[in-house]
Amino acid sequence: MKKNFFYTLLATCLVLTACKNDLPKHQFTASELTVAVPTRGNSWVHDPIEENQNMITENGIQQWKNPASQIRSFFRVETSGEMHLGIRAKVVSGRSTLNVTLGDNSKEITLSNTEYDTIPIGTFNIAQAGYQTLTMQGISKTADTFADVSHILIGGPVSTEKMYFVKEDFYWGRRGPSVHLSYQVPEEVKDVEWFYNEITVPEGEDVIGSYFMANGFGEGYFGIQVNSATERRILFSVWSPYKTDNPEDIPEDQRIQLLKKGEDVHAGKFGNEGSGGQSYRKYMWKAGNTYRFLLRGRPSSESTTEYSAYFYAPEIGEWQLIASFSRPKTHTYLTRPHSFLENFITSRGQTSRKGHYGNQWVCDKEGNWHELTKAKFTADATARKDSRLDYAGGEEGGRFFLKNCGFFSERTEMNSYFTREATGQQPEIDFSTLP
Repeated sequence: MKKNFFYTLLATCLVLTACKNDLPKHQFTASELTVAVPTRGNSWVHDPIEENQNMITENGIQQWKNPASQIRSFFRVETSGEMHLGIRAKVVSGRSTLNVTLGDNSKEITLSNTEYDTIPIGTFNIAQAGYQTLTMQGISKTADTFADVSHILIGGPVSTEKMYFVKEDFYWGRRGPSVHLSYQVPEEVKDVEWFYNEITVPEGEDVIGSYFMANGFGEGYFGIQVNSATERRILFSVWSPYKTDNPEDIPEDQRIQLLKKGEDVHAGKFGNEGSGGQSYRKYMWKAGNTYRFLLRGRPSSESTTEYSAYFYAPEIGEWQLIASFSRPKTHTYLTRPHSFLENFITSRGQTSRKGHYGNQWVCDKEGNWHELTKAKFTADATARKDSRLDYAGGEEGGRFFLKNCGFFSERTEMNSYFTREATGQQPEIDFSTLP
């Protein structure tokens, strides 16, 4: 009798142990998914990229119809370890099956709820701290769309440490951080009239939506853009002294006046991020080539300052005028020489880009050239409030560089100073022959 009881007890224990082993290795409840990453600000349609406009909405991911669409969501963790993952999602009707990939691990989930609910995905191992990429792709659906997804939900040990993602200001968060180089002018240099710079964009880094700004100054900026697959521009702008985002509000006596412009240059006005006079020339500049920028700024009267921008393309072999503007209520030479790199198309904030900035010089009003070999690295509000941490800058190969977007994990400390090796190659420019 005792023997039979022992075997019965042993069999029961074995069954219970087997049942326990059949359970998922890591279980978690919906309440343990404590971090909610809004897809509205942190998800992109990677391919085809054109679908971002319709699929990423104020409510998150919607209108997801194409089984080829790859949706990538990004967030940054500060430690490796175990992560519980879920989504807040719903279907319009019927059932949908999605594939979810994080790192080297993929899982399938099925949704049939028609109201937003927490859908557990599973437990993943984060091998390395830094930015993580979660990819979702539709497998099957019975309705017209796969799912609406408002949030990526995260829990587990990794989530107990600080995490970074876009929580607000989604337009700027989706554009990504802008990065800057402020060139240090020697204290003894006064009345800077000319600012010279060079930009080389490496092949493959000329991403659509990029503005590689070469010659920034206290009242404007001058550089090159990638506007689309078939259009690139040389852009030169001067802000009005009147502070507004609507150029129509500027009083007549505070408007930027066009003095002259180069061939094939469009001149007008701009708004949204300050207002003023803008000029651009459509020009298909090439990655890998080095382009030269020359800016002049000098008082033209007691109350106006004249700014002129010149562009040198190696394919053309001569300096060409972009435009000359007059700024009222201003009496100054060039101040705050700087460069920046920004992305101006939200759907392209998922892609990194990089530019090299080299051989910076300024020339004072007496005609003396001074080389600028030291720069301070800074970034915009999107970076400063930790919405996006994918920013970098510094020196490499005798030139400064700027890099942003794309969710790379290495970043440069803001307010760092960098020094490049002096070239001693003073620009050889006969100012009297400029157009």
